[in-house]
Amino acid sequence: MKNKTNKVSWFVFVVLAIAIGLYPLTYFVVDREFGLLASKSDELLTDTLWKIGFYGHILLGGLALLIGWMQFSEKLRNANLKMHRNVGKLYVIAALISGLCAMYIALSATGGIIATLGFSALGIFWLFTTLRAYVAIRKKDITLHKGFMIYSYAACFAAVTLRIWLPILNIAFDDFVIAYRIVAWLCWVPNIIFAFFWIKKRGLVIG
Repeated sequence: MKNKTNKVSWFVFVVLAIAIGLYPLTYFVVDREFGLLASKSDELLTDTLWKIGFYGHILLGGLALLIGWMQFSEKLRNANLKMHRNVGKLYVIAALISGLCAMYIALSATGGIIATLGFSALGIFWLFTTLRAYVAIRKKDITLHKGFMIYSYAACFAAVTLRIWLPILNIAFDDFVIAYRIVAWLCWVPNIIFAFFWIKKRGLVIG
């Protein structure tokens, strides 16, 4: 029963990662001013630097989400270690650029300072854990690398949890701004708490 539950959980995890990883492409096939862009001012939407930051964040963040799940599959890792390393390098590059872009666009987040602080903290955490994971593997500290990669992808997975929580909060409060202020924290803090206990359960030491 436990094994079946694990398989179902893994399947849901992968499907969500792929679906939301591909989601940014919808901005190029439908009216671009939908979803989160609908809450932005015309002035912001015509700001070239902000648009570079926004699309850099969602496209490269989507790529990181789309490929990152593969790094947690022992079967894939053992079958092709070279692919694991190449995917890992691509993930790090995508995560770092997306994270930097996120830090910039967070300054203009809907919901003001509360949302800005929430998304900025997420960006800092994602950048820090990704860099620590990369430095750890360069030093051949596999245990530390695994631990920080779990944290990094937990932060990356905020793209998924945000899209789960936001409509629920929007319905509950009937106010998008309030919902967005809350989701700026709720989309990632529980992920990190979950990652902490997962790392602890697997005996991975973070130091």
